[in-house]
Amino acid sequence: MSRIGRRPVPVPAGVTVQLEGNRVTVKGPRGELSREFHPNMIIKYEDNTLRVLRPDDSRTNKALHGLTRALLANMVTGVTEGFRKRLVINGVGYRAEQQGEAVVLQIGYSHPVRIDPPPGIKLTVERGGRSIVVEGNDKEVVGEVAAKIRAVRKPEPYKGKGIAYEGEVIRRKAGKAGRIGG
Repeated sequence: MSRIGRRPVPVPAGVTVQLEGNRVTVKGPRGELSREFHPNMIIKYEDNTLRVLRPDDSRTNKALHGLTRALLANMVTGVTEGFRKRLVINGVGYRAEQQGEAVVLQIGYSHPVRIDPPPGIKLTVERGGRSIVVEGNDKEVVGEVAAKIRAVRKPEPYKGKGIAYEGEVIRRKAGKAGRIGG
């Protein structure tokens, strides 16, 4: 059996779970998340824990077992604590500026780049315009928005300029002179 799939998902106090067939709705202090799961997976809610069971040991059901449990755990975490990703801006003259809910990036293009957050996502500029924090309840959407912001100007390997995730290691290359960071 899947080591991840067979672990129960504890549901903390203040969180309600509704099961309607394969649709699971989780409500908590930070909001509400709802998702439709694969019909093969059996989801049970009892004694403040969610359990995922699979009908047989076919390859597809084994893969869906762990995935379904992980998605349920992310939903519960999202409505209680939420998710956040921090992006760091490196480069001379590169900066971000908060304009209402949107963020405007000055990152070496001839024009500023405006990023408007989708519903349920909050963008915050920190550290004097050198850092952007993406916050939200849905882990999938938070990661997607962070990836789109990073894609505006990916970190380049010669000087390390661009937008990178916090803690991301950028593999540096030696330039024409053969020295790093020259």
